[in-house]
Amino acid sequence: MEIFHISAECYPVAKVGGLADVVGALPKYQNNAGHHVRVIMPCYDTKFRQENEFECVHWGHLKLGNFSFPFNILKEKSDKLEFELYLVEIPELFDRKEVYGYEDDIERFLSFQIAALDLIISRNEIPDVINCHDHHTGLIPFIMLYCDKYQKLRNTPSMITIHNGLYQGQFGFDKLYYLPEFDLAHVKVLEWDNCINSLAVAIKCAWAVTTVSPNYLNEINYSANGLESLFNLVRHKSKGILNGIDEEVWDPATDGMLEKNYSIKNFEKGKQENKEKLCNLFNLDPSKPLFSFIGRLLEEKGGDLLPHAAALALSENFQQINILILGSGNAVIENQLNSLLSDYKGNFNTFIGYNEELAHLIYAGSDFLLMPSRVEPCGLNQMYSLRYGTIPIVRRTGGLKDTVIDFGDDGNGICHDQASVGDICYSIQRAVDLFQDKKSLNKIREIGMKTDHSWGRVCQEYVEIYNLIISKK
Repeated sequence: MEIFHISAECYPVAKVGGLADVVGALPKYQNNAGHHVRVIMPCYDTKFRQENEFECVHWGHLKLGNFSFPFNILKEKSDKLEFELYLVEIPELFDRKEVYGYEDDIERFLSFQIAALDLIISRNEIPDVINCHDHHTGLIPFIMLYCDKYQKLRNTPSMITIHNGLYQGQFGFDKLYYLPEFDLAHVKVLEWDNCINSLAVAIKCAWAVTTVSPNYLNEINYSANGLESLFNLVRHKSKGILNGIDEEVWDPATDGMLEKNYSIKNFEKGKQENKEKLCNLFNLDPSKPLFSFIGRLLEEKGGDLLPHAAALALSENFQQINILILGSGNAVIENQLNSLLSDYKGNFNTFIGYNEELAHLIYAGSDFLLMPSRVEPCGLNQMYSLRYGTIPIVRRTGGLKDTVIDFGDDGNGICHDQASVGDICYSIQRAVDLFQDKKSLNKIREIGMKTDHSWGRVCQEYVEIYNLIISKK
C-alpha cells in the first residue's frame, strides 16, 4: 500500500509538540511493515535541513489568489528516517526558524497544502491513501474532492488525524479566492460558524476521521471548541487510536542522551545515577523525591496551576521534595515560576525553553512526572515516563485516562480528577508517601516499564482503517 502523510511537523525535522513525534514514528513503522510511505512537510530553516542532503524532485509556481509563489519539492537523499521525506520549499513563506506564530500562517499553510498536492498529481501513480494531520492540512480533502486541477485525486481516500481539536485554522471568506478553482455550488462545505474552518472542512470531507486516543474521541463529542455537533454527525466514520512511542528512540537501555543506561533488570541503580546527574545540574538533593514537569506552560496543560501548586507542595512538605520545570509558553506563568527560585533554592528549579537531551535525562532521573492537563488528546510524556520507570501523576482526561491507572487500583501511576491546585498537591503527598515504601515504588515502576505502547501495535490499526476506506472506493 502506498501512503502519504502530510503534516506541519515531523521529528526530528521540526518539532513543536506531540504531532512531530507521531509523524516521525508512525510512517517508519508502516514502512517497516512493508508499505510504501512518504511524508510531505514544509521546509523550515532548521538544523535538520541545514545538516542533511536534499535533491530537488519537483518545482513549479502556485497561485494564492493574486499572489504567485515559486516552490521546490526537496527529497532527503538517504532516507535516514526510514521513510521518504519531502520538504515543500517556498522561500518567501517558510525560510524561517519557527513553525507557527506568524501573521501570514493562513497563507503559509494553504500554499503548503497546494504544493503538496501538486507533487502528488505530478506522479504517474496515485497513492492508495492520503493521511492528513491536524488543521494545517485540513483543506486537502476538500481540494481533492472539488477543485478542478486535482480531479485525478477525487477517488483517492483521505483521512484526517486530529491531534488537538482546539486549534482549527479558521479564516474569513474574504480569503476564499486563495483556494484553487472549484464550483461555487460546493462553497457551503467550507463554512462553519460563518467562516472557513479548516478542521471542520477536513472532518466533513475526509473518508475517515481518527483521534489520537479513544477517550479523546468521546470527549470531543461534548467539548470540541464549537465542533461538537459535527463530531457527533461523523461518529460513524470516526475511531480513536491511541498513539504509540518510538521504542527505538525512547529506550533507557540504549538512549545516548542519558548519564547511565539501564533496563528493567537494573533500573533502580540506573535511575539513581541519572537522578544524581540531573540534581547536580540544577542544585537539587538526589536523596529527595524529584517531581518534574515537561511541556508547554499553557492553561491547556495546567501550566497556570504549577506556580501555586509548587509553592504549596514545597511548603507543606517542609522542603523535603524537589520540583523541576522544563518548558516555555505563557510569559506570565514563566515569570511566576521563576519568582519561586529564591524562596525555594535547593528544592526548586526551572529551565525555561526546551532541550531534547535534557528532556530525556529528566524522564530517566525523575521519580514522578506531573501532567495536570485540562486537555490532553493523547499525551506522549506519560508514555515516555512509564518507559523510563518514572511514575506519571496525571489528571484523568483524554489519552491520560486511557494510559495511566492509579496505583490504588494496581495500576502504573497516580491519578486525580480535577485540574486544581488541591488535586495536584494531594497527589504529590500520595507520591511522597509512596516514595518512602521502596518495595511498592519499584513494583509500580516495573509495571510501567512493562507497558506496551509500541508503534508496531498501533500502525496496524491505522492500516486497518486505510483498508476499510479503500474498500469503499
